[in-house]
Amino acid sequence: MRQELTTPGAGAPGASSETTTTVTRALLACGLVAGPLYVVVALLQVLFRDGFDLSRQPLSMLSLGDLGWIQITNFVVGGLLAVGFAVGLRRALGGGRGGTWGPRLLGGYGLGLLAGGVFVPDPALGFPPGTPAGIPDPATWSWHGLLHSFAPPLAFLALIVACFVFVRRFAGLRQRGWAAYSAATGVACLALSAWPGQDGLSVRLAVALLFGWAWVSALATRLLTELPDRTGSMRTSDPQ
Repeated sequence: MRQELTTPGAGAPGASSETTTTVTRALLACGLVAGPLYVVVALLQVLFRDGFDLSRQPLSMLSLGDLGWIQITNFVVGGLLAVGFAVGLRRALGGGRGGTWGPRLLGGYGLGLLAGGVFVPDPALGFPPGTPAGIPDPATWSWHGLLHSFAPPLAFLALIVACFVFVRRFAGLRQRGWAAYSAATGVACLALSAWPGQDGLSVRLAVALLFGWAWVSALATRLLTELPDRTGSMRTSDPQ
């Protein structure tokens, strides 16, 4: 059986319906490009920023130093694109399975990335070069460093929970492959980020981020292929 999920304005005739679908597709496309853009910009910095060592320093430390504006911009652009994707997701799913909490959680992920860019961390772990190798006493942290310490972890937690929201959606639609992929992504990201011990933590977080962004891009691609070009409806398989 084919189930039709309509986006807002799907019943409007002619140009109105086409415009609604075009806007929805553009917003969903934000999720398609956000991950590759973020990952490529971060990877180039890992390779070419003097003094940066991913085995010891998390990606957010790239926001520091003379070239820190690059990673700050990366955070902000990635966050805005994720928020745009969340809006498109809400339009595409409407009141369907995952149509409430999925967009909210992915919107929270985007807002967390924005906050991670606006509130930069304090120098630590030997970066920028010349900074002491350890982590400063929390009593000496700046207000923006303190806020940064909460923003990315909360953002990533929202992304992980979103994965499990879509497990429920895809399981309900009997799309077992996508349910398994969403579950595997959520479990992998949670395990990599929550694994005890500090050894290799920054590398684990980078890998988890890569998995998470890949899932967002794959989800956006799927929704774009399901959304017709000139109607406000989206069709998805729902065997009964």
